[in-house]
Amino acid sequence: MPGGDRPAERRRRRLHPFGLRTRLVLAFLLVAAVGCGTTAALTYRAARTAILEQTQDTAVTAFRQQVETLNTMLPVELDGLRNELQRIARQGKPRPWRVYAEYGALRVSSTDRPESTVLTPELRTRARALGTTHSSFQRVVKDGAPYLTIAVPAVFGGYYRGFPEGSPTGLVLYAVMDLGEEEANIEAMVVAARDGALPALLVALIPALLAARGVLRPVRELRRAAHSMGRGLLDTRIHAKGSDELADLARTFNESAAGLERSVAELRRAEARARRFASDVSHELRTPLAGMLAVTEVLDEDADGLDSDTARAVRLISAETGKLAVLVEDLMEISRFDARAAELHTDEVDVAEAVRKSLQNRRWTDPSQGPTQIVTELIDGIRAQLDPRRFDVIVANLVGNALRHGGAPVTVRVHAEGDWLVMEVADRGRGIPEDVLPHVFDRFYKGDAARTRSAGSGLGLAITLENVRLHGGTVVAADRPDGGAVFTVRIPL
Repeated sequence: MPGGDRPAERRRRRLHPFGLRTRLVLAFLLVAAVGCGTTAALTYRAARTAILEQTQDTAVTAFRQQVETLNTMLPVELDGLRNELQRIARQGKPRPWRVYAEYGALRVSSTDRPESTVLTPELRTRARALGTTHSSFQRVVKDGAPYLTIAVPAVFGGYYRGFPEGSPTGLVLYAVMDLGEEEANIEAMVVAARDGALPALLVALIPALLAARGVLRPVRELRRAAHSMGRGLLDTRIHAKGSDELADLARTFNESAAGLERSVAELRRAEARARRFASDVSHELRTPLAGMLAVTEVLDEDADGLDSDTARAVRLISAETGKLAVLVEDLMEISRFDARAAELHTDEVDVAEAVRKSLQNRRWTDPSQGPTQIVTELIDGIRAQLDPRRFDVIVANLVGNALRHGGAPVTVRVHAEGDWLVMEVADRGRGIPEDVLPHVFDRFYKGDAARTRSAGSGLGLAITLENVRLHGGTVVAADRPDGGAVFTVRIPL
């Protein structure tokens, strides 16, 4: 019933917190997060480069232009150079510079410090290279603060004392500009990208849930259909629509279900025909067998007056006719179980007394039949709601099987465990081979090929199993640690 399935489905979802839905949503969010992170990283990198390059280009160009306006005269006059440096510092773009000049051992600056600790030896080496007139720059981080450093060699503006125009003078000017504002702008971009990632992921969650729902809907339908088929509803089908892989799976399921339904229907018809055949044959054999049994009983009584060969033949016919009668009765009984026509007529029964009567009726405890092969350990006073006839069959089949295939003495124990009646039938034989144990209750199964001519029909233990189940109980077979087999029956009291 659909309504009854929903709580079970909810329980299954609670038991699997990382089920397919969760994994799909997490995968979708992971892709979205990677996409957002990659986009943010690329944007940050491009924006950072653009901001720094724009600032750098502006500063380098402006500083070079200011240096070109410097009319350098040799030898360098200290106060005049300092005034020029201060003038250039005030013209700094995009922000004021700190300007330093180096000429041989001479050090002059626009500040109160003649030298800067920000300038690197690498930049000085490039600026002082022989004959260079090109500007150089370098971004430097000093004590956690970013700086742009620029070096521009001063050149002669005209012909001067044998030096042609544009020749390097040996004077190098350096500009130092703080990049803290640019770094602050870049940091603001990082914060904005980070703050925008969470809303983007929350927005991505909606299509993730919709996509997971779209993928899981046919999967849930397939699960419900498989569950229904497992309960025997072979006419279950899935509504297949679309042309994707899930639709192909649904169509394949429907085709497989239709084929299985046809196969099971044919098997059921064949099984029904086989059951009717066994039942009809058994029923038809009962009448001639009754006559044959009556004749063999008469022949048995007169066998002593016949010659030995005829007497043996008569006794063989009588014995085989008895086996056939037992087989026919067992076939009719198992047919009733197959047809679900077996009925339980219960009564309050003294279990110990019922076991004793079953053993006595078959003369298994009669002293006149020789040494006692049955040992009983029965607790009196245990009463249970049982079908006397079917319980008698259970006892007779288990004890008879132990006498035929086990070893004497056979022990029959009866006791109560809580609300259960427990009966054990144990023998002292070789036990049950491991490969035979799973099949002991199968119909017509005989683990030993030498027993194919035994007195049993091959249906006794199967009938026992059905009778125990009809009482709502269980029966199991096992080997005893000290040798022999034991069959344990448990029936609710």
